[in-house]
Amino acid sequence: MNLFKLTSLSCLVCAAFAAQAAEPLNAEVELGVIATSGNTESTSLKGKLAVTHEMEKWKNNYQLDALYKKDEVTIDDGAGNSVSEEQTTAQKLFVSAQGDYKLNQEHSALFIYGSYTDDRFSGYDYQSTIAAGYSDQLFSTEKSFLNYNVGPGYSFNKTDDGEKVESAVVRLAAEYQYKISEHAKFTQLLSTEAALESDKNTRSKSETAVSANLMGNLSMKAAYTIIHNSEVPADKENTDTTTSLTLVYIF
Repeated sequence: MNLFKLTSLSCLVCAAFAAQAAEPLNAEVELGVIATSGNTESTSLKGKLAVTHEMEKWKNNYQLDALYKKDEVTIDDGAGNSVSEEQTTAQKLFVSAQGDYKLNQEHSALFIYGSYTDDRFSGYDYQSTIAAGYSDQLFSTEKSFLNYNVGPGYSFNKTDDGEKVESAVVRLAAEYQYKISEHAKFTQLLSTEAALESDKNTRSKSETAVSANLMGNLSMKAAYTIIHNSEVPADKENTDTTTSLTLVYIF
């Protein structure tokens, strides 16, 4: 449970920062819990904190995303008998920060980005990236917009076997949002950190989501997330997917 101790501590740090911020600050807290019992025992917890700090010359974004899942699995006890026991089957922590230095009154900016991923079942002990480049808004209408950023970076990864792998990358990211109605919206987030060497890992992520307002600042969100690593150990899958249903509170 060290993952969620770290998550709780990070939330407290962000909350303290928000309380002291002099400039406008917005935050979204997302939480989903699923538990089943009977023929199948399973517990899942997904949490996310996204903070946007808008200043005169800078726009800063911070994100904390955590997933924990425990399932009842059948194993061999070594004596030829099948027994059931609870095992952790997913444990992920993702932290990122991006600062955009505004170039004008529109949406163009120079950005600097950093992220850290700890995914217990990915084959990597950790994955981290730093990048810098240019961000802008491709278009904006009354109902939709598309933002993007692109720039060079560097990734620092360590496999479960202890091998450290570093690589120059190009980071591409985009956010598309469409207003379905007054109380509902569709969001598509895409990002890739493409390695410049063919034998190094390229990490890509997609989140497709629909959210609907329930009351006041409370919404419900259904999302489908895909994470793909081009280079993984032989006993691991390249692609992980997560389907989630969460409550989101905006303040």
